[in-house]
Formats: sequence, C-alpha cells, structure tokens
Amino acid sequence: MKYIFQKKSLVFSIILFIFSCFVFMFLYKNINNNQEKLKISQEKLQTETAYRDNARLLTNSIKAIEPERNLIEKHFIKSSDVVPFLDMIERLSKEVGSEVEISSVDIAKNNSSLVVNAKVLGNFEKIYKLITLIENSPYSLEFVSVDIKNLNPQDIITNKNNNNQKWMANLEIRLLSFIN
Repeated sequence: MKYIFQKKSLVFSIILFIFSCFVFMFLYKNINNNQEKLKISQEKLQTETAYRDNARLLTNSIKAIEPERNLIEKHFIKSSDVVPFLDMIERLSKEVGSEVEISSVDIAKNNSSLVVNAKVLGNFEKIYKLITLIENSPYSLEFVSVDIKNLNPQDIITNKNNNNQKWMANLEIRLLSFIN
C-alpha cells in the first residue's frame, strides 16, 4: 500500500512538474512578449516625444523670428495687395501738406516691379519732403522720373510770395520689392 501511495505520489508529482513546466513556459513567453511590446511602446513614446519636442522647438523658433518675418513681409508688396504702398504715399502726402493723385499703377513688362505714376501739388518744399519720405520708406524703390514744374513761373521772375507758389510734380516710381 505504501508502494502504491508512493507510485501515485510520484505520478502526481511528475504530472504536477510537467504542468508547472508548461505553466512556466507559458508565463515566460507572455513575459517575453510583454517585454517586446514594452520596448516597442517605449520606442514609439520616445519617437512621439521627439516629434513633440521638435514641434515645440519649431513653434518657438517661429515665434522668435516673428518680428523679422513681419518686417520682411512689410518690405515686399504682393501683386494682389498694392494698397498698402499706395496708402503710404497718400498718408505721407497728407503729413507734408501736399496733394497727391495716383494716375496709374502698372506691373512692369518683366513682372519684376510695379510702376506707379503720381501727380503731386503743393509748394516746392512740400513736394521735396514728400519725395524724400517716399525714398526713405521701408520699400525698395527707385524714381524713374521726377518732373517738377512751377505752375506760376511769372511769380519767380517778380519774386512774389515764393512760399505760396504752386508746384506740380509728376513722379514715376518703380517698386522693386514687388512679388507678382
């Protein structure tokens, strides 16, 4: 009886050992699979963190250069929006006390610049100040032609009221900082 009990115990022990081995193998494989999944997840997390850090760095860089970008954008005029340049000419004319009339706005034949023709009325000093202010504007431009005429030339000969003499200037301005 003792022998049968030992045999049963031995068989039970062997079965329990084999079952334990299978359970151990099953758990070992699950642990290895989970470790692989964890490594993959950690790599994805690091990649996403790197992307997020790069995006944050890029956003900060864009914010840091915002003033320079705005300055550059103000320097160039797009063909779809020439109004700020024309408004600037009219505003400067009002500041100096002269009258300006924009007679034409054309794109140059090679599409690289904008040509503006304007007629200015006022005394010589005001016209000269306007030309100087336009020349010192934030835009890159050149004066193609400046034709200044006295509307009352007889007043120069008789020296009558030089400050109140009416002058007229025809300006042809080529805006070089133009994007078509």
